[in-house]
Amino acid sequence: MTEALARAHIDRFNAAVADGDWSWLTTSLHPDAVMTFIGPPVGPFVGRDAIAEAYATNPPDDTMRVLTVRTDTAAEVVSFEWSRGGTGTLIIHRSGDQITSLVIQFD
Repeated sequence: MTEALARAHIDRFNAAVADGDWSWLTTSLHPDAVMTFIGPPVGPFVGRDAIAEAYATNPPDDTMRVLTVRTDTAAEVVSFEWSRGGTGTLIIHRSGDQITSLVIQFD
């Protein structure tokens, strides 16, 4: 796990917010990836196709700025702030270069 991979994911997310094309963001996901939100009553979304559909039907309109990235052998833990205010944590699990799990928590 590296900080560069976590930052690259945030860069892809922000680019997708800007241009509305979520397809190349979701290509980094494992086919069986899971996206879970802690707090908001949404998800979990299981599988790359379900995550892509979630982005397509309810696209985020706020970008993220990385505050810190902590990595270990199990995950990348990204503290972030939204461009419109508010903070959160994104936990990214991977198998090789593919993301297997995204856990998003809003503060």
